[in-house]
Amino acid sequence: MRGRLQQSAASRRAVMAGLGASLAGACAAPPDVRARGGLVVGSTATGVPFSFLDVRTNSLTGAMVDIVEAVAAQAGFPVDLQVTAFSALIPSLTARKIDLIAAAMLRTPAREAVVDFSDPVYAYGGGVVVRREDRRAYPDLGRLAGLRVGAQVGSRFVEQLATAGVRDVRTYDSLADILRDLRLGRLDAAYGDEPIIRYYLRVTRTEALRLATEFRPGELEQVCLVMRKGETALAARLNRAIAEIKATRIAAIVQHWGL
Repeated sequence: MRGRLQQSAASRRAVMAGLGASLAGACAAPPDVRARGGLVVGSTATGVPFSFLDVRTNSLTGAMVDIVEAVAAQAGFPVDLQVTAFSALIPSLTARKIDLIAAAMLRTPAREAVVDFSDPVYAYGGGVVVRREDRRAYPDLGRLAGLRVGAQVGSRFVEQLATAGVRDVRTYDSLADILRDLRLGRLDAAYGDEPIIRYYLRVTRTEALRLATEFRPGELEQVCLVMRKGETALAARLNRAIAEIKATRIAAIVQHWGL
């Protein structure tokens, strides 16, 4: 596991850069990983703290990166990480550009129709963030009705907002862009991955925004490793490795990243 994350100006710059990093050309997978019996793993560079680009090392890091590396090591196969935009993860998987997804991608019925999921490695819900001067309570998504709300394109949270009757939902490629527009007053609220929002607010120490701590998600969502349909041998191998280290190595990774 990587060393403790230091709450320094350098680390804050790395997080901000990772949140908004360009996806072009980073972390390309060597061509021989599959020949060695390994997998190309797709992960997003903008999902702090689950997966993001550390500009100091020009490599992917984060909780899901650590988890997939730990599971792969337990299962006995090599992996190479490929930076992929969140909205392109599933298309890249089905097109065989990558073999596995390790990101903050929630398990949903719509996705289960297209891809297969491993057993869960973590579970969490959504979080609401507003500007600090907004002192209204947001215990549920219904309180966002009539507001301009930002959410990440291709995420489960867009669907949740629509189901709750929130009509003015504006989608973005990254959480960094959502929170920037919220700070600038172009949005009234943001809704997304609660651990990512909480981590962002803690590491960047922003005073302009606040997490609505009274908000309670309707249910916790499962985070899994994602593979192509019908790859039962791979699924069995991954699930066996997850079961063997979930209470030890995976639990330590989750604690390390403050989840």
